Amino acid sequence: MGLLENKVILITGASRGIGKAIAEECVLQGGTVVFTYLSSDEKARDLENELSKNGGVAKGFRSDASNFEAAQKLVDDVVEEFGTIDVLVNNAGITRDTLLMRMTEEQWDAVINVNLKSAFNLTKAVQRPMLKARSGSIINMSSVVGVKGNAGQSNYAASKAGLIGFTKSIAAELGSRNIRCNAIAPGFIETEMTKSLDEKVVEEWRNGIPLKRGGQPLDVAKATVFLASDMSSYITGQTLHVCGGMLM
Repeated sequence: MGLLENKVILITGASRGIGKAIAEECVLQGGTVVFTYLSSDEKARDLENELSKNGGVAKGFRSDASNFEAAQKLVDDVVEEFGTIDVLVNNAGITRDTLLMRMTEEQWDAVINVNLKSAFNLTKAVQRPMLKARSGSIINMSSVVGVKGNAGQSNYAASKAGLIGFTKSIAAELGSRNIRCNAIAPGFIETEMTKSLDEKVVEEWRNGIPLKRGGQPLDVAKATVFLASDMSSYITGQTLHVCGGMLM
């Protein structure tokens, strides 16, 4: 029996990288996975089929997590079809990296809306089914950049730091109803995006990490499963660093 048997998990931004690895691991652990997408319906169906090929249950919903009304409708639709939502993973995120002196208002707003506002939208929306069930786990995908900052990523760092403060506040508000809220702060995770980087730069980053390697999406996915499962039933308001010791 899997760790997420009989749980419905809603994941934003699950089409690739960390989000896809989380969806795959949740299905492997027996969970019913619902994911959002904004790209093509065909790609969403392909992901549904991939996640379901070994008997898993997965369904994609076209929805913009950064839109308040769309987030509420998404939750209503998921609850109508699957009965409830046991776990929310706020994973949707983008970058618009540049130095502050060059950053436009649009670049700032885009990152804050997708990375931070979407977590507010979905968390507010899932309150109702979770309060009704008097149970739930909310997991916000932050970053080590949100803890230590990084030149050229002031918008991204602000959004990810905001998620940590948001996480602690929601944990305090909903803890008495047995609803937990935690954050994960990945470090240097090797995904499709990092493959385009210069290998020398990547190797320098690896050497600066105590474990001497970059993380894999599966490393983050396993941490997510832990926080989603009943194994972490006495953990809330915390930030779990999945960074190979980059931050100590």
